[in-house]
Amino acid sequence: MTIEHTHEHEQLMRASLDHCVKCTICETQCPVAAVTPLFPGPKFVGPQAERYRHGLSVDHSIDYCSSCGTCTLVCPQGVHIAELNSLARGAMKQQNNMPFRDQIISRTTLMGAVMTPVAPVANWALGVKPIRVIAEKVIGLHRNAPMPTAHTQTLQGWVKRRGASAPAKPGSRGKIIYFHGCAANYFELETGQKTIEVLEHLGYEVIVPKQGCCGLPLQSNGLFDAARKYVRKLVADLRTGGKDIPIVSASTSCGSMLKREAEEILGVADPELADVGGRMVDIMELLLKLHDEGTLPEDFAPMDVTLPYHPPCQLKSHGIGVPATEVLELIPGVKIKESGVACCGMAGTYGIKKEKYDVAMAVGKPLFDMVLETNKELALCDSETCRWQIETATGVRTVHPITIIHKAYGLS
Repeated sequence: MTIEHTHEHEQLMRASLDHCVKCTICETQCPVAAVTPLFPGPKFVGPQAERYRHGLSVDHSIDYCSSCGTCTLVCPQGVHIAELNSLARGAMKQQNNMPFRDQIISRTTLMGAVMTPVAPVANWALGVKPIRVIAEKVIGLHRNAPMPTAHTQTLQGWVKRRGASAPAKPGSRGKIIYFHGCAANYFELETGQKTIEVLEHLGYEVIVPKQGCCGLPLQSNGLFDAARKYVRKLVADLRTGGKDIPIVSASTSCGSMLKREAEEILGVADPELADVGGRMVDIMELLLKLHDEGTLPEDFAPMDVTLPYHPPCQLKSHGIGVPATEVLELIPGVKIKESGVACCGMAGTYGIKKEKYDVAMAVGKPLFDMVLETNKELALCDSETCRWQIETATGVRTVHPITIIHKAYGLS
């Protein structure tokens, strides 16, 4: 069975493939190949193998690719290596029986909806080792892998109740749409709440339309047809917020999905997606833009602290640099130490799988060591699943950079 995508999309990937000169730079930079012989490297399973598969997967070792995207970023010839590998893995998953585990963990909105009404019980169960051991044996989720924390309310519920008690006022900067993603809605309310409050403090009227999953977990687990449906539904949801209004996200992975991955990997080329992706901006990117324009209030309260910061893989794919570092160092006394590490190993759902957990931990070890050496109380990262990985591995509280901005503005 082949992957469903447009003829144009297939031609684009083929053209990319033919630029590979086998320089092996991607091999030397791959964080997974560096720690395990189970993955022979992105060139071998990607451009090299693609010439023989004709839409079919010919090497199951490709499933050990974490989709971090480092190979694409470092390729001097512009080959879309990570995207080719994702397409091949999708074909492999379609040719074989899709694991029940992968189907369940890919539907984050379903998980959130099930866990929210019973949040205290769900959180307790996820912390009981015998239950985790059973889950590992039956489902294939590693007993020590990071798990999200459920809450008794959703971000959407918080926004609705807050709006009822204090209706939004027109913002001096105009309107902005907030794309919160699944994690902020169900598991990371603090990130969503603080993002909204910072935007309002800056003078925006924040619009939070009802919205679902971007489809990234489905895509990364090879469920392309379902991922396309999720993407198109989300695009329609976000467009209800209004035309020509900027869309801001505090999730680098979800933002990247709408800006490029849905088209490059899933072959979704809808004008509606292009509209939404073209308006998408990362929250820290927005703050840096305001600073460059001279319109960002910089009345920050001083903080005497050095903070370890990990720019996640998906942030790098945005091509915007590391705006969080520049913005955070506007706060008097704040020093940011970037990790200098390619990947934390989590890669969405990759690191929670039983057969990949040890690989993920080995990939992330340099990062974990750096965090512990820098600050044993607080660390920063823009991606939610990466934060869960860092916090679980180190015991260091790990938050989105917007949390520090929120505190510096005196909003906490």
